Amino acid sequence: MANEKPLRSIRVLECGGFITGPYASMLLADMGADVIKVERPDGGDPFRSFRGGLYSPHFQAYNRNKRSITLDTRQTDDLAVFDELLSTADVFIQNSRPGIAKKLGLDAERLMKINPKLIYCSISGFGSGGPYVDRPTYDTVAQAMSGFLNMLVDPAAPKVMGPAIADAVTGLYASNGIMAALIERGITGKGRLIEVSMLEAMTHFSIEPYSNYFNSGVTPGPYGRAAVSQSYVLACADDKLVALHLSSPEKFWTGLVAATEHPQLAADPRFATRMDRVDHHEALRLELALLFRAKTRQQWLDALVANDVPCAPVYDLDEALEDPQAKFMNLEIRAVHPTEGEVRTIRPAITIDGNVPVEFLPPPTLGEHSEEIRQELRRISAA
Repeated sequence: MANEKPLRSIRVLECGGFITGPYASMLLADMGADVIKVERPDGGDPFRSFRGGLYSPHFQAYNRNKRSITLDTRQTDDLAVFDELLSTADVFIQNSRPGIAKKLGLDAERLMKINPKLIYCSISGFGSGGPYVDRPTYDTVAQAMSGFLNMLVDPAAPKVMGPAIADAVTGLYASNGIMAALIERGITGKGRLIEVSMLEAMTHFSIEPYSNYFNSGVTPGPYGRAAVSQSYVLACADDKLVALHLSSPEKFWTGLVAATEHPQLAADPRFATRMDRVDHHEALRLELALLFRAKTRQQWLDALVANDVPCAPVYDLDEALEDPQAKFMNLEIRAVHPTEGEVRTIRPAITIDGNVPVEFLPPPTLGEHSEEIRQELRRISAA
C-alpha cells in the first residue's frame, strides 16, 4: 500500500499533441493514472517527429508513464474501438483547436452521452468563444497576450527567451481542474466539462503583477519584480553567475554587506532602507556588479552562505544535475525502452509517504500498446 499511487484506479484517454494536453495527462500519469494516448496512425503526436523519427526528445519530455494506441476516429471501425475504450475511462483530454474535436467525433456532447461519469477536459488557446476563437495559439502568443512576456523582454534587445512557460502552466491548470472534478465525482458520481485556455491560464499566473497594477496603476515591466524583491544576477571573476534574492528581511541586506566586506554600502544614503534600495535598485546593481567581479563564483558563494544570504549559482542544465542537493534528491531518473534505448528525464516533484518517484514507464513508441489495449477491451467484453 505504501508504494501505491493515489490515481491508480483512474484511466485517462489523451488525444493531445505538442505540450499542453500531454503535460496535463503526464502529471496524472505520474500520480498513478493509467494514461492511454490515442494517436493517429499517420505520425501521431506532432512532437514525435520534431527532430526527425518518431521519438524526439521533445516528445519524450511530456509522455512518460503512458501507453499508446493508434486509432483514426474518422474511420467507423476505429471510432467504435474508441467508444468502447471511452466507456472504461474516467477522464478525456484534448487540446485541439475549437471545432476539430467535433469533426473527429471527440466532442464533449457526444462523449459525455456515452459516458455520463466522464470528466472531459478541453484545452485551447483562447477558449470556446470570442473574436479570437479561431486563431492559432502557441506558447509565445499566450505569453504575449496575457502581458507576461512584457515582464521578461529586455526593451533594449527584445527577443523571446526561456522555455515554453505558457504551455506548461496551462497543463498544470488543466490537471488541477481535473483533480477537483475527480474529487467531486467521488461524491456526486457525475462527470464535468473542464475548459482551460492558455490566455486564461497565463493571465491568472500573472495575478501578483496584475494586483500591483490594479492598486498602483503602474505596469511593472521586466525589472519591476527584481527591484521589489531585491533580486540580482551578478557576474564573477571567472565569468560565472550568482543569483541573489534578498526579499524584505533586513538581515539579508546586512549579511550581503558583511559578505562583500564593503561597509560603505550600508553607509550610502541611497541604500539606507529597503524602500531606498527598491527605488535605487539599478544603482545598487551596478555597485554590486563591480564588487562581484573581484572574486570567483565559489568564493562569493562561500561568503554569502556564511552570512546566511539567499543565493545560488546560476547553473547550466549540466551543472544543475551535478549539484550535491540535486543528487541527494535524485532529480534525474532513467529508464530503458526496449527499442529506443535509455531515456533520461526529471522525476515528478511530489513525494508521497516518503516514497521518491524514481521509477517510470518510458514514453511509448507510436501504437506500442495497441494490441495490448485491444486485448484488454476484448477481455472486458467477454466478461
